[in-house]
Amino acid sequence: MSVGETGVAMVMSVRMAPPLPLMFLILIHGVSGANWGVNYRHSHICALKESSVIMSCNYTYPTRYKIKKVFWTKNPVKVGEKFPVLSKDPEYSQRLQYLGDKQQNCTIRLSHVTKKDSHMYCFRFITDKPDKKWIGDRGVNLTVTDLQVESPERVTEGDSVRLTCKSSCALTDRATFIWYRNSHPLTERRDRNNQLLLQSVRREDAGRYSCALHGHSYISPAVQLSVTCEYRIISI
Repeated sequence: MSVGETGVAMVMSVRMAPPLPLMFLILIHGVSGANWGVNYRHSHICALKESSVIMSCNYTYPTRYKIKKVFWTKNPVKVGEKFPVLSKDPEYSQRLQYLGDKQQNCTIRLSHVTKKDSHMYCFRFITDKPDKKWIGDRGVNLTVTDLQVESPERVTEGDSVRLTCKSSCALTDRATFIWYRNSHPLTERRDRNNQLLLQSVRREDAGRYSCALHGHSYISPAVQLSVTCEYRIISI
C-alpha cells in the first residue's frame, strides 16, 4: 500500500467512528431516565386478619427536584385527574401510618386489616415541578386471610389424627402456630408446623380444636373432634 493509500484509509476510519459527544449524551440520557422510580420490598403480602401490615418501599428521582407531596393510593385508578389519597379515606385514615419521609423512604403501616383491605397499593410522589410526578404502579398486592382448622369429624380410639391450620395464601411472615382444645392452649404444641398430630387418640382428646399465630389476637373458628370407642367381641 502506498503512502497516499494509507492516508485515505486513515481518513475513512476516522469518519466511520461515531462522534464521542453524541455517545456521551446518549449515556447521560439513559441515566437520567433511570433516576425515576419506586421499589417495593414485597410485590405480594399475605397477612392474617386483624394483624398489622408493613409495606416497605423506597423511591428515587433526580436530585435537582424537590419533593412536594407523597401519598399512597389503591388499585390505582384516577378519579378525574387525580389519584385518591389513601390517608384521607375514612376507612383507612385511623389505621394508616406513614413511616417514610420526603427523601427516599415510602414505608407505611396498615393496622387491623380485614378481607376488605385486599387490594393493590401504590406509592405516588409529586415534585416542585407540576409536570414531574411519578406513581409506582407495580405496587403491593395485599391479601388478607383468616385461619381454618381442617380435621376429620370422627375418629376411633387408637387412631392417629392430623389436624391442619389452613390459610387461603402462604403467610408472608414466618409464623409460629398455637393450638387450642376447648379454648385452652396446648402449650406443648407450639411450633412452625401448621399441623397438629395426635397419635393413638383417646376419648380425652375429643373436643373443639382451634388454631392461632403466636403474637396475634385472631383465633380460628373451632372444629369439633369426636372420638368413639372401639368395641371388641370377646369370646368366652
